[in-house]
Amino acid sequence: MRSHTEYLWFETKKRHEYLNITPQVEKAVKKSGVHEGLCLVNAMHITASVFINDDEPGLLRDFEEFLEKTAPYDVKKYRHHATGEDNGDSHLKRQIFGREVVVAVTQGKLDFGPWEQIFYGEFDGRRKKRVLVKILGE
Repeated sequence: MRSHTEYLWFETKKRHEYLNITPQVEKAVKKSGVHEGLCLVNAMHITASVFINDDEPGLLRDFEEFLEKTAPYDVKKYRHHATGEDNGDSHLKRQIFGREVVVAVTQGKLDFGPWEQIFYGEFDGRRKKRVLVKILGE
């Protein structure tokens, strides 16, 4: 069995951003030489997420609106803020969108359903963060 590990690094300009990282993950799969296996992609920071969805601008704006209604930034009631932080909402947003995705690798390519793409969701940006890409298989 082969194993290949890469780290993708991101530093967003805004507090919240959604980046389509599918091309970077596809490059890692190709580089791995794995033809049949699995690809794990996960955010290595507790205020960021990796998820799969459609790359449609209206939908991405809907995500942001939904998350702000569910865990708004401006609420002063987060107990986490007593530690001196101001990102309690970001931790909750990460819990909603999740930490990682696993995608099958078939014939050397990511095996997606229609419209599926891999996204990095940043909820507390403006600093350098990483994403793990781990490919296992034959």
